[in-house]
Amino acid sequence: MTFSPTFRFFAVMIKFIFSFVILLFFMACGQAPQRNCEDFKTGSFSFKATINGEEKETVFHRTLDLEVDEFEGKKDSSSIRWINDCEYVLKNLNPKNKAEEKPIHIKILTTSGSSYTFEYNIVGDNNKFKGTAFKID
Repeated sequence: MTFSPTFRFFAVMIKFIFSFVILLFFMACGQAPQRNCEDFKTGSFSFKATINGEEKETVFHRTLDLEVDEFEGKKDSSSIRWINDCEYVLKNLNPKNKAEEKPIHIKILTTSGSSYTFEYNIVGDNNKFKGTAFKID
């Protein structure tokens, strides 16, 4: 049985495309995000956020059970309750109003050598925000 040149061309192209898709699949499977959360449980960090169109920086110092934030010259302390190596809940120790009484859930999504990307929200609120913190010590 002989096949036309057009049929052979399409057969080769199908094999090529199939091989390419398999290769992409295996490459994607090997690229899981890095999460070395243990490296970021304690230390000093900085985090920048845009508030009302202006970039603001918060510096915070964290131990296993306490976080002290410095923002615009003011310090604030929160207790930490670790859920697992990559998630914790912050509770303000000296809230000045009802909003500050609400705990904040933080989940580390990915890590790199000196930074981590995290997601945070007020406990019970579905609105989630993302940020990146940089280790400074």
